[in-house]
Amino acid sequence: MQVVQDEDLLLALLNSAPIVDGKKVDNLPGSAGRELTQQFGGTGSQTEIAHLQRMRNALHDVIRDQADARAALDSLLRDAFLTPEVGPTGIKWELQTSSDERLAVRAAMAWSEVTERMPGRLRPCANTECNLFLIDHSRPGSAKWCSMSTCGNRMKVRTHAHRRREV
Repeated sequence: MQVVQDEDLLLALLNSAPIVDGKKVDNLPGSAGRELTQQFGGTGSQTEIAHLQRMRNALHDVIRDQADARAALDSLLRDAFLTPEVGPTGIKWELQTSSDERLAVRAAMAWSEVTERMPGRLRPCANTECNLFLIDHSRPGSAKWCSMSTCGNRMKVRTHAHRRREV
């Protein structure tokens, strides 16, 4: 398993449904989705995109701690498993699943790895009008926004304006 690449896959998948002009946009269908899948070794087939959409929605719900989210994620992963391959340097684990489900399962495995290795560091952007996620790699673990230049600045401007109105 390639943790760094799969962490990038996880964020790319989670952030493939941004809010644009106040509406949630699904970037997986069409050329953007094909580019995303090909960047991470997929084919961009319609079936693969459909699996990625379902996995993204399930992971959104799990990360946001929605009711029944874990059951939905479990059902998406039910047929995937790892098999060991013993080599001269140790055991290598090989993911066994259909080629159309591989990227979706890898994203779920990356979510599991990140939440185990860095509890609480994978979270939604603190801007309630944003649908993006971040993995907080900062030392204090205090990152709040998907991007300081967009959501961070917007939220700071709003907070400042709100304080000025109160004075």
